[in-house]
Amino acid sequence: MAVRNPFRAAIFVALLAELCLPSPGLIRPHMTYYSADYLYPITAAPIANGIVGLDDEGTIREIIDPALPGSTAPASVQKIEGILVPGFVNAHCHLELSHLVGKSQTGKTLLPFLVDVVTLREMPQEAIDAAIEEQDKLMWAGGIQAVGDICNKLDTAPTKRKSPIRYYSFVEMFDFLQPERAEGAFEMYLPVFEGQAGEESGNRKSAVPHAPYTVSTPLYEKINALNERPGTVSIHNQETPAEEELFRHGTGPFHAFFQGFGASLSHFSPTGKGSIFHAMEHMDPRHRTLFVHNTLTDEEAIRGAMEWGRNGVYWVTCPNANLYIENRLPRYDTFLKMEAKVAVGTDSLTSNWQLSILEELRTISKYQSYVPFATLLRWATINGAEALQFDDSLGSLEVGKQPGLLQLHGLEGNSPETFHIGARTQVQRIV
Repeated sequence: MAVRNPFRAAIFVALLAELCLPSPGLIRPHMTYYSADYLYPITAAPIANGIVGLDDEGTIREIIDPALPGSTAPASVQKIEGILVPGFVNAHCHLELSHLVGKSQTGKTLLPFLVDVVTLREMPQEAIDAAIEEQDKLMWAGGIQAVGDICNKLDTAPTKRKSPIRYYSFVEMFDFLQPERAEGAFEMYLPVFEGQAGEESGNRKSAVPHAPYTVSTPLYEKINALNERPGTVSIHNQETPAEEELFRHGTGPFHAFFQGFGASLSHFSPTGKGSIFHAMEHMDPRHRTLFVHNTLTDEEAIRGAMEWGRNGVYWVTCPNANLYIENRLPRYDTFLKMEAKVAVGTDSLTSNWQLSILEELRTISKYQSYVPFATLLRWATINGAEALQFDDSLGSLEVGKQPGLLQLHGLEGNSPETFHIGARTQVQRIV
């Protein structure tokens, strides 16, 4: 009820006080408090027995360190076993390929795998739609709060508009390095770009090149022009030895691969450098840039990209996909040495057994166990949120954010110094 008369308003507030009720402007939101052995804000040190308070919208209102002088624990706190972390960010996915699970054999290497993706993806639309919806729900249940999603079609758009997950859709374009095909390729993908869910649904989108070996100079120019304002873009990078051989020496199996798609590399001139340098010559450095896979990326490439990228460069690793396709992993020690910002992705179900960030972290912990546990959490949360420019609300446990809340339990070790993701580690969404 609106109370416009000042005298009546004063009486109204006084009556509320007599009844021990808060005045309308002072009513506090309903809060739910959670605590665990350790609370991991990510952007701050872990808090032993830390408490996080959220309102009904999932917004963090309080973070309490009970060890600090003067801190007071709420009357009701839900105690959670293990640790509490913000929701994960899947920085690289191909959700529209979810219907291809198990269709491509493991260990075939990249070029035969790409042939499978192109030739096996056709299926009844209802089966494609059902697979997309199922995997979106599974990613949410598995703790994924946001996804950087590659798309060539509009198949994922309806699911993205109604999903609780925030999506940054990367509409991927390619013309097999054939300049005469650039216009036709761009016109084919433009409706996909226009039809993807954008900011009206809390999501974002941009046009992106597929890889250095599939995008001609004219197509790069059209992509850059379409992305009018600086945002985030991505490109597959240094994923296979054949890619490096092509750009360094102009030789290798890519010639036969292109012939299979009715294209020629007769006009191509090798640069004598890694493929990433060719990409940087054609991409717009004003955008935040995600280089994806990076299994052959070295210090020279990392240094060059960091000097080139004006709005930040992020290195997205998809370890299970790298093992699935090429049976190799990036050298994470190189990225740690260079203090590079790494994020984590799952790639697609064509190249993975599941779309789970926890499983990606488990693989890194198993095969390159020197990567610290806290670093892995940072890769899987705030780095991915920053990469997708969702870090204003996601990626860390901070007052005012809505990052989701996950329970990690079954960790090996009993303290932040000894924690390790092992075979029994599981994730459970709390919020």
